[in-house]
Amino acid sequence: METRAGLSLSSRESGILDSIPEPVVVVDRQRAVLAFNGAAAREIGVAYPGRALALSLRHPAALAAVEEVLAQGKPRTVEVTFRNPAPRTFSMVAAPLQPGGELTQGAVLVFHELTSERRAEQMRADFIANASHELRSPLSALVGFIETLRGPAKDDAAARDRFLDIMAAEAGRMTRLIENLLSLSSIEADEHLAPQERVDLAAILATVVEVLSPAASARQMHLRLEILVPLPAVFGDTDQLTQVFRNLVENAIAYGREGTDVLVVAHPVERMAEGTRPGVVVAVQDHGEGIPRDHIPRLTERFYRVDAGRSRKLGGTGLGLAIVKHIVNRHRGRLTIESEVGRGSRFAVTLPAAPPP
Repeated sequence: METRAGLSLSSRESGILDSIPEPVVVVDRQRAVLAFNGAAAREIGVAYPGRALALSLRHPAALAAVEEVLAQGKPRTVEVTFRNPAPRTFSMVAAPLQPGGELTQGAVLVFHELTSERRAEQMRADFIANASHELRSPLSALVGFIETLRGPAKDDAAARDRFLDIMAAEAGRMTRLIENLLSLSSIEADEHLAPQERVDLAAILATVVEVLSPAASARQMHLRLEILVPLPAVFGDTDQLTQVFRNLVENAIAYGREGTDVLVVAHPVERMAEGTRPGVVVAVQDHGEGIPRDHIPRLTERFYRVDAGRSRKLGGTGLGLAIVKHIVNRHRGRLTIESEVGRGSRFAVTLPAAPPP
C-alpha cells in the first residue's frame, strides 16, 4: 500500500486497504492521490502517491463524480469503462472521508469490476438477435414459397417440386438450429457438474470415424484414426464426447480440400498444459483453406462464422463449436485451435485422465 509523501496511515489502516481485493483509492481535497492499495495499482493504473488523480484516472465521468463528492459531501456511484490495454468495466463508488486524523477531508473511491456481467449481458443480447436472424431467414423463405404455391405456381408441377425441395431444406435448417439451441441449453445447465462415468475414448473415436467415413469418401477424402499407444480412461459423458468429436470431424470434412486426408490423432500426455494431472489429447487435423488468425479467438462464440455464406450453404448453424467448448468445459478439459491460411487447421481437445480403478 502506498501513501502520499508527508502523510501516513496507521499500520491497521494500511493493512485494511491492502487486504481489500478490489481497487481502492483515497484522494484529498486537492484531488491528489493520498493512498491506494495494490489492486488499484494493478487494475486501475493509480500508482503515484501525491500525484493529481486526473493524471492516473483518465475518465471524465469518474472525475466528475469525485468533484461532486468533494463539493456536496454525498456518495456517488458511476459506471466507468477503461479501454486500455483491454476494455474493462467497473462500478465506482465515491464517498466522502470524514474529517479528522491525518487524512484530512477527501474522498475514497472503491471499484467493483463488472466486466464479466456486462459481457454476459451483451452475449445474451447478441444471442437473441442472432437466433432471431437465423430463424427469420428460413421462415421468410417458407412464407414466400407458400404464397407462390398458392398463387402463380398453383398449377405448375415443376415449380411446385422445386419449391418443395427448397422448403424441406429450409425446414431442416430450422430443425437443426432448434436442436442445437436445446442441446446447448442442456449442456450449459449441467456444465458445473463434472461427469463421473469412466469412458473409453478409443472406442468413441473409432465409432465416429466409422460413421463419418462415407461422408469423407463422398468428397474423395480419407479419414484416418491414429492411436499408437493405449489411451487411459477419462471421466466423461459418452454421448457428449461423441458429439464433440463428431462435430470436429464433420467440420474437417466440410472445410478440408477435396482429395486430402483428415487425420484424427489421440495420445496420452503426462501433464495437461495447466496443471499436474495426466491427460489425453485428441486432435483433428484438416488440410483446408485455414482460418485467419484474427478469427480464431471468436470461433467458439455462438453464431460466429468466418464465412457465413459458405457455412449456411453447408448446413451449419453457427453453434457447433460453442457446443464443443461447453462440453469440453464440463469435462474440465481444454480446446485449442491452431490454423494457418492455405495449410489447414488443427482442433485439439485435452481431457484429464481418470485415475486407475
